Amino acid sequence: MSATATRNTISRQWELLRSLPARPPGITAQELVDLLDDAGFTVSKRTVERDLIELSSLFPLQCSDKSTPYGWYWTPGATAELPGLTLSEALTLRLVEDSLRPLLPAYLLKSLEPRFAQAHHKLQALGDQVPAARWIDKIASVPPELALQAPEMNGELLERIQQGLLEDRRLGCSYFAAHSNKTRELQLNPLALIQRGNITYLAAIVDPYEDVRLFAAHRFQQVELLDAPCRRPDGFNLDEYIAGGALQFTSPGAGMIALRAWISEELARQLRETPLTDDMHLEADGDGYRLSATLQDSWQLRWWLLSHTGKIVVQEPQGLRQELQKQLVAGLQMYGDDVSSPAVEKAQTEMS
Repeated sequence: MSATATRNTISRQWELLRSLPARPPGITAQELVDLLDDAGFTVSKRTVERDLIELSSLFPLQCSDKSTPYGWYWTPGATAELPGLTLSEALTLRLVEDSLRPLLPAYLLKSLEPRFAQAHHKLQALGDQVPAARWIDKIASVPPELALQAPEMNGELLERIQQGLLEDRRLGCSYFAAHSNKTRELQLNPLALIQRGNITYLAAIVDPYEDVRLFAAHRFQQVELLDAPCRRPDGFNLDEYIAGGALQFTSPGAGMIALRAWISEELARQLRETPLTDDMHLEADGDGYRLSATLQDSWQLRWWLLSHTGKIVVQEPQGLRQELQKQLVAGLQMYGDDVSSPAVEKAQTEMS
């Protein structure tokens, strides 16, 4: 038997042992065939029966032969806990590995490193014989926006931030504020770490204020754990905070708006498949559609509207329409005088 076939047999039998219950009446050979098939091992009932007989000479297994079909189980009192990873566990670890790294405290991540390595090794070893082990090579997750490179992050500073979160301690920080192009000295009360795309954000309260703000983890230049307890706002809930639109980068005090716009047929086809909101409505209007929807007023909304320039014209609210007009005119002007047109002149007149 080849080395690859031997690894496949051992992995299959290990999976079989992990599938056995700890008490009678046990599990039948056919049920084990189905479980192994779900785990990526295609075998016959006869092969499973031979495996069970062979393994029962090495492990404390019992067969309930009082009635057919026979059920197999671990001898009562014997351990059913086996080391190692199942194929599904190995696939899961490979899928979540990159997402977990910036979110887990260093000591937890260190304890998982051997499991990550084991997952890589198991999938590689079984890839030639077990189709399910090759699943990781047949799937991918691609961000819908332009894929920017992840920013460099200081691992030591991230570890201190994580420790502050774990111990509910205040943080003394030097933080580069990109909007003002300045480094600020802050005392932060850490509340949560949030992964958004390839950027990790710390949600925190800045002393002496009460509102929750977001800080990009890669912009911290110094972090010190303080001997002071963290202040948490009454009733703060991370799920509710995210659901409220915090990660859309809402402006302070911004609420919901009733968006009214004309959109092209092309954009309408896209929005029929992926609506903006539950209450979104489209109504035919000439060679396009009138769009209405109630949604959070945010920078995320503005980025989306600008990304569809030429396919959408905001009609209401007027403040948002005028804001977009200014940005579009400013953008055209940066390309030079050759882009001047009656449309640009009209927009400039409307803004004046």
